[in-house]
Amino acid sequence: MDASMWIAKTGLEAQQMRMATISNNLANVNTTGFKRDRAMFEDMLYQKVRTPGAQVGAAADAQSPTGLMVGTGVRIIATEKTHAQGNLITTKNALDLAIAGDGFFQITQPDGTVGYTRDGAFKLSSTGQITTSNGTLLQPGITVPNNASSISVGQDGTVRAELAGGGSQVLGQLQIARFVNPAGLQAVGGNLLKETPASGTPQVVAPGQAGGGLVMQGTLEASNVNVVEEMVGMIETQRAYEVNSKAIAAVDGMLRFLNNNL
Repeated sequence: MDASMWIAKTGLEAQQMRMATISNNLANVNTTGFKRDRAMFEDMLYQKVRTPGAQVGAAADAQSPTGLMVGTGVRIIATEKTHAQGNLITTKNALDLAIAGDGFFQITQPDGTVGYTRDGAFKLSSTGQITTSNGTLLQPGITVPNNASSISVGQDGTVRAELAGGGSQVLGQLQIARFVNPAGLQAVGGNLLKETPASGTPQVVAPGQAGGGLVMQGTLEASNVNVVEEMVGMIETQRAYEVNSKAIAAVDGMLRFLNNNL
């Protein structure tokens, strides 16, 4: 295969991957707590025909000022989640919680591991435990008594229940997890992220303490996807894909000309 065709092929693959990333962002524009992904490109190895600074010509002090190197294409090296704050939407639902600032809610998985999420659309189980929409438990676990008439959650994470017979009861304290490198968390679906060696170990803090965000009751964090930006990126990706396709067609025409005329 001609080198130009191979280079253009890598461009097609990279732009197709970027389009898949943009499509996933747009598909999750209404997903609570979703963080947009962005594709990161990297140029591939270069063929060094002449190294910069190499001797050229007969003179001993004649050096190539730029060298001669031919690139071999591009590839997607990573997709990175942008953990910018999404808009806070008021729902007036007592179990809808959002984090204003840094941090994640901790969710106990069926296998015993801990997942992390910004989706605070919590529910009550039949036993009064606070769970996610998928039925997994919030950590640390909080159980609402049967005689609770209302629930209030302070910005510091204190969960309190007003009892039907009068009085109130503190049910527990929410905690949030912070990471040195949240972009290193692994997205596993279900609005969950998991710890990886790249993210570092979680620092569990009370809301509002040690850099942790505040808990906002009756509020949900919307996706931070900007539809206009994604549409612009989609058009740019489409044009780049078309240009790489035209490069392959141009090289094909050049080879066809050689075959027909030589």
